[in-house]
Amino acid sequence: MTDATELRRRTQELLRAHPVATTEPTDFLKARFDAGLAWVHYPVGLGGLDAPRSLQPVVDAELEAADAPGNDPRKIGIGLGMAAPTVLGYGTDEQKQRFLRPLWVGEEVWCQLFSEPGAGSDLAALATRAVRDEDSGDWIVNGQKVWTSSAHLARWAILIARTDPDVPKHRGITYFICDMTDPGVEVRPLRQITGEAEFNEVFLTDVRIPDAHRLGAVGDGWKVAQTTLNNERVAIGGARIPREGGMIGPIAQTWRERPELRTHDLHQRLLTLWVEAEVARLTGERLRQQLVAGHPGPEGAGMKLTFARLNQEISGLEVELLGDEGLLYSDWTMRRPDLVDFTGRDAGYRYLRSKGNSIEGGTSEVLLNIVAERVLGLPSEPRNDKDVAWKDLAR
Repeated sequence: MTDATELRRRTQELLRAHPVATTEPTDFLKARFDAGLAWVHYPVGLGGLDAPRSLQPVVDAELEAADAPGNDPRKIGIGLGMAAPTVLGYGTDEQKQRFLRPLWVGEEVWCQLFSEPGAGSDLAALATRAVRDEDSGDWIVNGQKVWTSSAHLARWAILIARTDPDVPKHRGITYFICDMTDPGVEVRPLRQITGEAEFNEVFLTDVRIPDAHRLGAVGDGWKVAQTTLNNERVAIGGARIPREGGMIGPIAQTWRERPELRTHDLHQRLLTLWVEAEVARLTGERLRQQLVAGHPGPEGAGMKLTFARLNQEISGLEVELLGDEGLLYSDWTMRRPDLVDFTGRDAGYRYLRSKGNSIEGGTSEVLLNIVAERVLGLPSEPRNDKDVAWKDLAR
């Protein structure tokens, strides 16, 4: 059985065989994956050692002490946090071998083609169609997706599309891996309130997806998508951060360094938010410990709710603390960033960017329903569309 001592030994072997100072970062990451030290809880041969998830920090600490290169989760977070666990859970052996290594190393960026202009909060109402070509067995996909982070950088996308309009909306969906270099894929920037275009809209015109790139059974896409969505909420709301990491860090630093800005009222509000941020951080640690025993469940929705609310309240307080300075916005450049950065740049950026936290990864309104129904066990809201064929729904 792999334990902490064994993991330290394996990590030191990796460092001796591939010295950090003389090994290209990508080559080091590939060697780390092959040694089973990427995701220690993944199967042998797929970046892991079938070890407990709780032992991953042992490896990370050894490599951090050696100043080993990382794979920059901010840039490939969609692949790491959403695509990888879905491929692991539903992919064929060939799909796992093909996609997981370049995904983890960062050679291939992923994006998520889920939301649509008419199916955001009600994702199951999506209208993008995938029709089987009887001659080749491929799927021909047509439709539009929206709010797609990193689509302008992505090599692959996780995609859900409607394959059967004659059944209720949750049952006629199939899950695919889409090649973003296909000539039928068009990516257009969506300029955000921050001035940049981190998001995109994606148009799919006769995109041909081989059946070998289907994840799960035909018509079972909603079930597969739940794995993605549950992992997404944990990835956004439950990321591992140090004390005073995330949004609370910059305002705490400003408070210490600039006593002239302090007032009693702001002090009390900052203390309250600091405590709430620390409670959320520790709750996230507990949630990750629970994940050792299985897959993430609806509890991730609660973490993501808390993440969004705290980010918005903290960034608002920071702008108020800075007074006139808080109204400044130093960089309104139209650009397409190569990573998702919730806390970067100045206070004005953080305030504006946090407005999206209650939308991305599931709106706060939808997540409140998930917590109420699946965590607290409250009665579900009345729905009159669950047993109606998708084609007969009003749109």
